Amino acid sequence: MNLETKHAELVIRLLENAQKAGHQYVVFEMQPSDLQLQPYQLQFFKSRNAALDYLEMKSGFGSLPGDNHDPVYYRTIDQMINEVKEFNQLTKQEVMNYNNLENLKEELTKLRFSEKTIAAMQQQMEKGVPEFSLNDKMKGTRGQVDMTLHFKQSGQSENYYFNKFEVTLNTAKPLEEGQKYMVISPNPNEQGKNLVKPFAHMHEAIAFFKEQKGDSVLAAGKDAAHKTELAKMEKGKVNYVAKEFQVPFRSPAKTQTFFVERGKGFTAEQGANLIQGRAVYRDDLVNAAGAYKAWIKLDMDSPKDRYQNYTTNQYHVPTYGFDLEKVLEKFQIKELNDPAKKEALVESLHNGNRPSITTVKDGQEIKLNIEAVPRYGQINMFQDNGKPEKREQFLKEPALNNNLNVGKAKEKEQEQGMGV
Repeated sequence: MNLETKHAELVIRLLENAQKAGHQYVVFEMQPSDLQLQPYQLQFFKSRNAALDYLEMKSGFGSLPGDNHDPVYYRTIDQMINEVKEFNQLTKQEVMNYNNLENLKEELTKLRFSEKTIAAMQQQMEKGVPEFSLNDKMKGTRGQVDMTLHFKQSGQSENYYFNKFEVTLNTAKPLEEGQKYMVISPNPNEQGKNLVKPFAHMHEAIAFFKEQKGDSVLAAGKDAAHKTELAKMEKGKVNYVAKEFQVPFRSPAKTQTFFVERGKGFTAEQGANLIQGRAVYRDDLVNAAGAYKAWIKLDMDSPKDRYQNYTTNQYHVPTYGFDLEKVLEKFQIKELNDPAKKEALVESLHNGNRPSITTVKDGQEIKLNIEAVPRYGQINMFQDNGKPEKREQFLKEPALNNNLNVGKAKEKEQEQGMGV
């Protein structure tokens, strides 16, 4: 069988569109008078049985494929795409720019995305997929932060670019490894069978579920046979939402898009903390006046911009007056006595985390979590369960309490709103 054809790109595009529409199998007839494969020769099927029935009918009711004058063949769509690419030398595996791959690996590592995501990126690049998205996630203080990374190939070369990623705060209980969200609806083409559409992210599953017009189930699990129902609708109306899922189901998801340029920008860790309402520190910011340093926090109390992003509040360093290390020194924090632990603590706070510290309460050492609050020139303290602790009780000298609101008086003149 010769799949070499001048119509290769058109054939591949048709195969990919059929796959997006839910088809998984293709049957095609190679016509000797034509010699070259063309799009009109392809027939698509969602089920294997339907494809094989058509194959048998076209190949002469029992004769083997290839025995008649016009041979008929059966493939999965994935297999067909790969074969057409190989026959027509369209695969990028041999010509891919591996310098580009190494550069992107370095960028994603610098931005602190997972090794699993980096490996998935390489797989897509080697397949030559012109544009693709990858999913990643991070554990949040409450819930999980879902991430979607966007990659696109240049129109002028084989090089790929990573220009942005989206973060979404998922306040539901994190799924176990191997589980996914899914929307299950009756299959209009096959009575008694269901269509199952999987989703990596909760907010995407909820949005798709709410768009359904008939009967549908929103669930989570390894597959449809091992699922936990989260919400149901009948005739387009939601009539059930699981008690523990009601808040994330009814509350709009908090999302933000962060743009990066050649590995420079907010890291995955910083993006996850920003969408949870915390501040992060950047020392590589640039404006018309040149380079500067600032603490950044999303302004979630104001309307989003026209791109559906929160604007940001910036607290410039040193002009705003918040000096993190000086504020830390006013508290009984054991880690400050060890230079290496102090450096790690400051770095973690710069990235917007709530790191653990050791302090003293009622004569006993205890563990607390702290976060930086540059707007008020302060740090906040929390128990492991998230319950706030009064920071004043952990001061080295309680009399200093009145001097801790360093930046509050300067807030209006120094705070700046700026889109991310």
